[in-house]
Amino acid sequence: MDLRQDKLTKWVAEILDATELSLTMVSGDASFRRYFRASIDGKTWIAMDAPPEKEDSTSFVAIAKYWLSQGVQVPVIHRYDLELGFLLLSDFGDRMLLPALCPESPKKTMGEYYYHIAMQALVEIQKIVPDPNYVLPLYDNALLQREMALFPDWLLTKKLGLNLSEQEQALLTQSFNLLAENALAQPQVSVHRDYHARNLMVLKDDTLGVIDFQDAVLGPVTYDLVSLLRDCYIVWPDEQVEQWCLFFYEKLKGQGLLNCEPSQFKTWFDLMGLQRHLKAAGIFARLSLRDGKHGYLEDIPRTVDYLVRVSKKYPALKEFYALLVNKVVPALKTKLNTSKEVSA
Repeated sequence: MDLRQDKLTKWVAEILDATELSLTMVSGDASFRRYFRASIDGKTWIAMDAPPEKEDSTSFVAIAKYWLSQGVQVPVIHRYDLELGFLLLSDFGDRMLLPALCPESPKKTMGEYYYHIAMQALVEIQKIVPDPNYVLPLYDNALLQREMALFPDWLLTKKLGLNLSEQEQALLTQSFNLLAENALAQPQVSVHRDYHARNLMVLKDDTLGVIDFQDAVLGPVTYDLVSLLRDCYIVWPDEQVEQWCLFFYEKLKGQGLLNCEPSQFKTWFDLMGLQRHLKAAGIFARLSLRDGKHGYLEDIPRTVDYLVRVSKKYPALKEFYALLVNKVVPALKTKLNTSKEVSA
């Protein structure tokens, strides 16, 4: 047991008035946070360790409390100490949504059922009025651009060792500007920012619990839908994605939260996906190079494949598509040590 875990155990034991208590590691994530389960007399809690010098949990606490009050199923915070970086939460269990899904035969699983629930929960998140006590950061042009820059900085240059010409760098700048403009043109709503099958927990009543929401922002209406339907960890057939995208569009339209044609919404969705997957591919490379978390390399080919398939459909991105196919995809196949391949 390390020093922080020992300190966390004593903190939880004092709160629960337990003379003897042991914490069992549940998981770590892509950040510096760790999660442990505390058990007493058949009852369980989740203890979160978020080192304050690495993770500021202020947003987690503020968003959890407010979203819970607005009907979003997030964990209850029983106790927290921001100076220590310790939180004691309700336990959503161990059933992530991801293992319950099966793209090859969605009708034979609970996949479609869960996605409808996930989209309904997302509607509730997007309906949330701003919290007067905690203002969500804006998903502005600067943030959108910083995220997309992770792709050339960490994946192309540092991981794949590619040297981009001035013309190629200018092409990326032009493409990134187009994607940022698309994001900013959309209705701006509460955005979870990582709303996918690893951050949705299947609860005992077959509803879904929402976790990992601390980076929420005010941003594009299609961002979280992209995270869910074009998940970096699981691929659904395009026809299925389009059906679900239309389902969500009708949900928003029916509640007066959207005023555009389906074709416009689908364009927003597609181009928003490009922005998100540029960011994700760069983050996966960074997790490997900076943090030694090499398992995320397996997700890069799938993520880049989204970039290839979607950019191919839009004439304004034909040169970006060509760069991906002629330079990035070959480098992935020869320099990235994973078992997955990318189609061109």
